[in-house]
Amino acid sequence: MNCLNRLVSASASLALVLCLLPSQASAERIKDLASIAGVRSNQLVGYGLVVGLDGTGDQTNQTPFTVQSFRNMLANLGVILPPELRFQLKNVAGVAVQASLPAFAKPGQGIDVTVSSIGNAKSLRGGTLMMSPLRGADGQVYAVAQGNVVVGGLGVEGEASKVSINVPSVGRIPDGATVERSVPTPFGDGDSLTLNLHTADFTTADRLADAINSSFGPGVASSVDASSVRVRAPQNRGQRVGFVAMLENIVVTPGEAAARVVVNSRTGTVVIGQSVKVMPAAVSHGNLTVSIVEQPVASQPTPLSDGGETVVLPRTSIQVNEEPSPMFLFGPGVSLREIVDAVNSVGATPSDLVAILEALKSVGALRAQLVVI
Repeated sequence: MNCLNRLVSASASLALVLCLLPSQASAERIKDLASIAGVRSNQLVGYGLVVGLDGTGDQTNQTPFTVQSFRNMLANLGVILPPELRFQLKNVAGVAVQASLPAFAKPGQGIDVTVSSIGNAKSLRGGTLMMSPLRGADGQVYAVAQGNVVVGGLGVEGEASKVSINVPSVGRIPDGATVERSVPTPFGDGDSLTLNLHTADFTTADRLADAINSSFGPGVASSVDASSVRVRAPQNRGQRVGFVAMLENIVVTPGEAAARVVVNSRTGTVVIGQSVKVMPAAVSHGNLTVSIVEQPVASQPTPLSDGGETVVLPRTSIQVNEEPSPMFLFGPGVSLREIVDAVNSVGATPSDLVAILEALKSVGALRAQLVVI
């Protein structure tokens, strides 16, 4: 993406980025445009205990589930604690363990896991995750996690202040889970594959089917809808792997994106696509500043007067300042570059640009979708 210009507001909460997409979409591989239906990762989740913390674990009087989990773990290891025993586990934390099981993952392979505190532990730095089963949406165990937690955050506190860098209550364990069960995929089923586009577009789907037919012969691929293309594939699994290897490296020129202006209402970021056009319109945008200052004045009796008292009288000062606002004219079919130049010429801030775009949309002069996120 080639950036034409960037307008950054002085306010920390507002930012504007105006990017110009290439006039013609560049060619891309099919593997970058689409994915094979059914070939996907699966989310796994589990619960476990992180031990070995340096006094930064759960305050167990507020997180009784940590004590219960610790008792259950010791019971499974043959250590039975008296029910009346009360203790504080400052070096243990209850955590949620998450992982993503890739497609075609086989038993014995390792996958990364993320460990997140679910109690009031201050930090997981230096801790070790005890063996924790990871389950899928069907409740079956697909992996088992265990290992030393790597924490990128740091938290230090004293009596009256504390310093926290990133989030010390979340960490990762590289290759911390071992796959115990593989997930079957429909990759080798049937006589065809379905390619699902990452971004639905009729033009791209049609061009993708044409490119496949040009490489493998007519009738091999056909467009199903704006996001799917069905491709005939060999039924032999070994041949199908080789077929997909050639298929995903075919180069296709995707269709141009729809004209769209995206406004992030939380950060003030505005992104304008290359296809955005503006019809003839005249725009004038200015700032009106009203300043009201209260200056109370004390009125005291004159010297040697017989009586009187000091009275505080209100005094209000009002100033109105309207900055000069030049008007600029948009001709028919104005391009993104001309929009950026016009906005820069009047020194508009990101909030000003949003107001101008909304007004242009209201009068029907903005030929694009105005999306607020």
